[in-house]
Amino acid sequence: RSAPDRRVLPLWLVCTCPAPGMDPKRLKEEASSTDRHTLAQLVSEAGETLGPPLDVPHNISTKQLQILCNKLLEEDDDLPYSFFLNDEEITDTLDVAVRDQAASMEEVLKIVYQPQAVFKVRGISQCSATISGHADNIVDVLFSPDGKHLASGSGDKTVRFWDVWTQTPQFTCSGHKHWVQCIAWAPDSTALASASRDCEVRVWDPLTGKELCKPLCGHTKFITSLAWEPVHLSPSDKCTRFASASKDGTVRVWDYRGAGTRMVVCFTQHTKSVTCVKWGGEGLIFSASQDTTIKVWRASDGVLCRTLTGHAHWVNYLALNSEYALRTGAFDERGRIAEGADKKKIALEKYKKCIASAGHKELLASASEDNTMYLWEPATNKKPIAARMTGHQKGINHVQFSPDGRLLASGSFDKSAKLWDGRTGKFVGTLRAHVGPVYRLCWSGDSRLLITGSEDSSIKLWNVKTQKMIKDLPGHSGSVYAVDWSPNGEMVASGGADKTLKLWKQ
Repeated sequence: RSAPDRRVLPLWLVCTCPAPGMDPKRLKEEASSTDRHTLAQLVSEAGETLGPPLDVPHNISTKQLQILCNKLLEEDDDLPYSFFLNDEEITDTLDVAVRDQAASMEEVLKIVYQPQAVFKVRGISQCSATISGHADNIVDVLFSPDGKHLASGSGDKTVRFWDVWTQTPQFTCSGHKHWVQCIAWAPDSTALASASRDCEVRVWDPLTGKELCKPLCGHTKFITSLAWEPVHLSPSDKCTRFASASKDGTVRVWDYRGAGTRMVVCFTQHTKSVTCVKWGGEGLIFSASQDTTIKVWRASDGVLCRTLTGHAHWVNYLALNSEYALRTGAFDERGRIAEGADKKKIALEKYKKCIASAGHKELLASASEDNTMYLWEPATNKKPIAARMTGHQKGINHVQFSPDGRLLASGSFDKSAKLWDGRTGKFVGTLRAHVGPVYRLCWSGDSRLLITGSEDSSIKLWNVKTQKMIKDLPGHSGSVYAVDWSPNGEMVASGGADKTLKLWKQ
């Protein structure tokens, strides 16, 4: 079979051994295909080849490909991988994938391998606690990056901290004079910022429930969004800087431990309300506005780098493919940091690993009231990297990348959620089950599961691979405005119009 100019590794012998648990009858039926071989080239997501082309049997399974991949990568532990042929996942054997795609076995097959999460998050199945306390709608719920704290913001003008172990109220933080619009955790879990319709930002200590500084004033209209500076960019050991976006058309950067007004810089180029702000891992701040534009700012000096245009209506939300890595900072999947570890170095390595699947580029997704989305590479280009992402029939409320950055989920007023390829913007599938607008989405830490919250008073759990609903979780008596999955994967929190916080577990 092998021509003189073909490099053939003896490792293909590893691939001919039966996979554990394989049906003997099936082995007998496919015995004839074991004598046939083809050349296959393993390629990483970034396009880097792994060794020379390999002479492999047609009926090589995914388990055998995984053994081969770990051998070539010289991994100490066997890590899980998934394999793709022409952007379609190989779920059975190679010849089945080739047959399904009508691909040619006469050419060298390019098989892309993707590392999977080394831990697995168990899906939720029941409500473990229903906690009352808020006197008005709960509009935001967030676990801390280490998974040890839970906070919520409400229309009753308060921020509350909850004990995730005993599932009881811990602190009630009063001070805001109007509805709390949004909350955001510092990526080192040392502080929580909250913003209100009273135009003020307050910073709270999660260990005591006390304010860490005086109210940060400057905005002239209510605040819509908050974003903290990533750990690896912070000039000090603690994260102290964050950005706030407002209906007054400005974005302001604050240092809550600074002197004077504590405002570092103010961005004023938007002509209408700023709806969302994100702080990227390359030192850039991204803001979306009702003026239909997205602006890219340099955080260090406030210079406007570029304006991204294309949407025909308000831009409602932004998402970064590095967002999960930036949110959890130096914490591992269990919320731990090794004693004496360099937090900035760990956070930077995690960030680089996260964006590696997109060719080492930080990508930005924008969702609009014009029913469409765009995918951008904002650090270098003012034009979208993919065609307009269409399919939703009404405005898009929320969009979020999976923790590994490979998929993108969107929720809309058209009562559906959709999945997209996080690198190309290609449509993957539609998740339909809700009978009301989908307000919020949240991924599990291993990127295998998705939670959606809706006006229909339910949250639903989805298997992303099969695009099927695993569990319908009713329980709220009103719209669900906020859902969050703890970074350690242990529980989900939800809140909404019924003023109660619900915790969900396996």
